[in-house]
Parts: sequence; structure tokens; C-alpha cells
Amino acid sequence: MDTSTKPSHDEVAHQRAKHAAAYARNALPHRLDLTLSEALVLGLLRQGVKTFFTVFGHGTTEMGEVLRIYQEAGLVKVYGVRSEVEASHAATALRWVTGEKAAVVTSIGPGALQALAASLVPASDGIGVWYLLGDETTEDEGFNMQQIPKHEQGLFLQLAATLGRAYSLHTPLSLPAALQRGSATVDHPYRSGPFFLLLPMNTQAAWLQDFNLGELPEVHPIRLGAAEGDYAQAAKWIMEARRVVVKVGGGGRDAGPELTSLLERAGGVLVHTPIATGCVPYTHPQNMTVGGSKGSLCGNYAMEHADLLVAVGTRAVCQSDCSRTGYPNVKRVININADPDDASHYHHTLALVGEARATVEKLNQALGPESTKKQEWLAACARKKIAWQSFKQERARNPILMDEYWDGPVLTQPAVIKIATDWAKARGVACFFDAGDVQANGFQIVEDERPGQTFAETGASYMGFAVSALLATGAASKPFYGLALTGDGSFSMNPQILIDGAEHGARGCILMLYNGRMGAITGLQNDQYGTGFATWNTIHVDYLAWGRAVPGLLALEGGRTQEALETALEQAGKHLGLALVHVPVYFGPDPLGGMGVYGRWNVGAWCDAVQALRHEIGL
Repeated sequence: MDTSTKPSHDEVAHQRAKHAAAYARNALPHRLDLTLSEALVLGLLRQGVKTFFTVFGHGTTEMGEVLRIYQEAGLVKVYGVRSEVEASHAATALRWVTGEKAAVVTSIGPGALQALAASLVPASDGIGVWYLLGDETTEDEGFNMQQIPKHEQGLFLQLAATLGRAYSLHTPLSLPAALQRGSATVDHPYRSGPFFLLLPMNTQAAWLQDFNLGELPEVHPIRLGAAEGDYAQAAKWIMEARRVVVKVGGGGRDAGPELTSLLERAGGVLVHTPIATGCVPYTHPQNMTVGGSKGSLCGNYAMEHADLLVAVGTRAVCQSDCSRTGYPNVKRVININADPDDASHYHHTLALVGEARATVEKLNQALGPESTKKQEWLAACARKKIAWQSFKQERARNPILMDEYWDGPVLTQPAVIKIATDWAKARGVACFFDAGDVQANGFQIVEDERPGQTFAETGASYMGFAVSALLATGAASKPFYGLALTGDGSFSMNPQILIDGAEHGARGCILMLYNGRMGAITGLQNDQYGTGFATWNTIHVDYLAWGRAVPGLLALEGGRTQEALETALEQAGKHLGLALVHVPVYFGPDPLGGMGVYGRWNVGAWCDAVQALRHEIGL
């Protein structure tokens, strides 16, 4: 690398400030002398990336200096946080809720590994996020501190490329290619995801003389059209079927009007995955709500008894289709998906590979205006939905149970979740659910009328996602209020939001349902082996004392009654910053303490039976 023409540090800083000022005036010259890191920031700005969640280290000091100057010019927003996991979750939530792009910046080694772990969330849920990861130097002068200690090249690149698409800026002038590939990943038309851009420590400050800014790629939005396929055959299958179920996943959650029309024309019922709540209003009589290994009475009934499956934008995750045993009576599948692998997942399938909304609309045209009369099927499913509503109402009528851990009466999780989500819905508050019992009970309880009311990160089921997601409330260009429903297990894994949320102006409420355990796993152990093990604690932690130690954070006791919880939520909603509401909740054998399990799952002691059934069904 020729450094003979590179100015001094002070001169470089002065030039950067001039460049940033010129960019703000839309007067940046076509060619510039600049470092690779500055060119990268300019390239990301062209991609629409203006928000950076950062944990700087020795592997990204140069990148941090560029971002400092560009933030002073008002061009970017930088949020220094205390965990790379939190940074990743915040960037994911920002894109998921608002559509705004963000980048996660980490150092080399452990920090990058933390970000890689958390990237399971955007990878699983189809969210486009940029990751800028410090990496070992390119001259291989010896081990760099925190690199993978093996005598091999590019090991972090190999790791990153396993989790998503990755590129190393080993050669500075490859930046345009790196940005193009990143854009194609984070803005993918049907399965966006994480893009990992590795920044070797010695190339970040590489001097690019007379660099042509025209090489920096722009975003080229791509929209897929309807699938090419045999719609007449699909319509014939629907007409011939007696019991149609339409299963909707994340790829179909925005096709509401078309899905409603399909249900009415096909005489079928809808079942959705947890990520697709609100795709059709909960109150629609043909919406049987969530189905799968947790599921619901009505959703799982529809899956169990259907003879035709219309799958729309779903990856058929194990908990979504009961580890491929969820449709024991289905003989034919119409699978609508933009991904050929997912579209051909089941046997006996007519695959329609294309954009979900346009494809469903074209299928509706093939069906014609007349609905197929399947009144017996619709009536049977309607009875199951009435039973499900009665089941939920019984838990609402019995909100308090005696609990051993708390040595007294406390609210149940269903009662707390119902009170909190009703409160949120009445105020247009976005709800985030953390992994575990809170999440499972949550997607069974919520009654969304539109998409975007509930964000249940069920793709990776990452503990601590919900609370970290609240950081996005203050980072969004149009700030919003969020409610994170979490258990004490998930909260303990990502508690740094208390500090970072207060520091960066998050607006929201952490509602912590505290039962002193990882309840979902204790319950699974009890169901499979008759006893729980190593999934709870006997001590009581004063989380509110922790919350009160953070300036600007409102710490509230949620109490042990409905009235106390409602009062606490009202106080939290009026607070201008972040609030923590602590609620003791029940855990135990009483069925009124949870929402029940209705499907199968290929885990633990159940594997032999579930796998045998799957091969018997042969779907």
C-alpha cells in the first residue's frame, strides 16, 4: 500500500470535515482523496444507512473516527452501546418495525462473535442488517490479539459466510463490489438477511487517491411478480377439496386483502405462524389463529383435519408445522413462496414460485368470484374457535393463583399478557415478546387486527431480543413507544438496555414477568421426563433496585392484582423515557396458569414417536 501521498492525521480529519459539510450541501466533488473507512461511510449513506449501533474496540478505532466527524455534521447517528448482541437486536428491530436500515459496528474477536451469534435473528426472520466487523490485518505479521489463533487465513470470513453473506475488505478498491453484494443481501426482494463486511485493521485507514465516488453503488429495489404456474390446476384442487387450510408465514403477512379474498373464495380457514399475527384480522370468522407445536385449539384443529394445504410464505419451521406432522390428513399442497426450496418443501406439491401477494391475487382470479361452499368445514372450525375463546376467557376470569416461589397469590402469565397487550393495543403501542413462556403464551393470547402490532421473534427465539429492541424506539427517525414483555431469564441475559435505553432516549416499558426460572424449559422437562432440572433459582433478585440505580429510568412494582398492574402501566406510559415494571407471576401445575400445548415437536423424549408419525404421513 503506497502511503507516500497520505496527509497527516490532522489534515485527514480536516478533509473529512470538509467532505461531510459538502455532502450535507449536496456539493461533494465527483472524485476525492480519502481513506477506505470514509469511502465506506459514504457508500453506506448512498445505501440509505444513517444509523450505527456500535461497540468500538481496537479493531475499529479508524471507523469510529470517521463516524465521529460525520455525526458532528449531522449525517449519521451513532449509538454506543454495551453489548454487540444488544446492538444487533436494536438494528434488527429498527428495520423490522420502521423499515430504516442500520449497521452494527464491532471490534475484532469476541465482539464480532457476539454479533455473529445475534445475527441469527435477522437471518431467521428475513431482516436486512449490515455488520461491520473488525478483523485481523492482511499482512499476516503474526497473531493479532483476539483473532482466531490458528495459522490459517480468513477464518472469521469463513464463520461469517456460514451465517450469511460475507466480504472482506482485504483489497481497498474492492469496496464497490462489497457494497453491491451487501445491498443485494440486506435489500433482497424476498429473503433479506445479515451482511457481514469484515474490516482488516490495516486497510481501514488505506489511502484512496482520486477515488471515483461514482463507483459506489446505489440501491436498486427489486420486486418479484406473480408466480408462473398452473393456476387452473391449483383452482381445481381447491374446488375438489373438502377441508382447506391456508397457512401463512412471514412471507405472506402483508398480503391481508388477498388472503381474505382467498379464504372467502376457497371456503377455507386461515392458520398463521407467530410472526404473521394480524395478516388477517383476528376477528375474521375464518381466522383460526396460530397453529403448531404450541398453537391453539382452533388452529391445530384446522391443521389436523385439513385435506388441502395452501402454504403462503412459510418456511415450515419445526414449531410451525409440528416437525412436519402438522397435516396428517393433507393429500395435496399448493405452496406459494418466492424461494424454490421452501416452495417444494412438502411432497404432493404444486409449487407456485413468486411474490406471495401477487401470486395469491392471481390464484383468486383463477378461482373466480364464486366461493366454494364448504359450510360443514367452516362450521366445525367456527365451533373450535368459540371453544378457544371460552378457554381464554376462563383464564381471564381466574387471573390469580397461589404460588410456591412467591409464597402467596400472584397473577398468572396469561392474565398479565392479556392486560398488557390490551393496554398496548388501545394506545397503538408496538409489542415485542422475548423468548420462553412469555413468548409462547403471548402469541396464543394476542388478537391482532393488523400486522405490526406484535413482534414475536420466533425465528431464532433469542432470549433478550425484546428488551434490546426498545433501543430502536429512540433511534428511529420517527420515534415510537414500545412494550417489551420478557421473563426474568431473558431479561437477565440482556440487562444493559437499562443503561443504554436511558442514555439514548428510548421510550418504552420493560414488563418483566418474574417467576425465578426459565419456565418454558422447566415445563418441557416436566412434560417429557416428569421433573425439572437446573432451570430455576431459589434466590429472589431485587430488579427494581437495579432499575432505580439508573438515572432517568422509572422502576415500578406491577403488583399482584389486575388493578395494580394497570396502574403501573399507566404510570409507565406517561413517563418520557424508559420504565421497568416488575410483576411476580405464577409457575406450577395448575392448567389455569398457562395456555396449553396442542401439537407435536421433534425434541427430547418425543422424537421417536414424532419421527415415526412423520414417516407414516409421508407428506
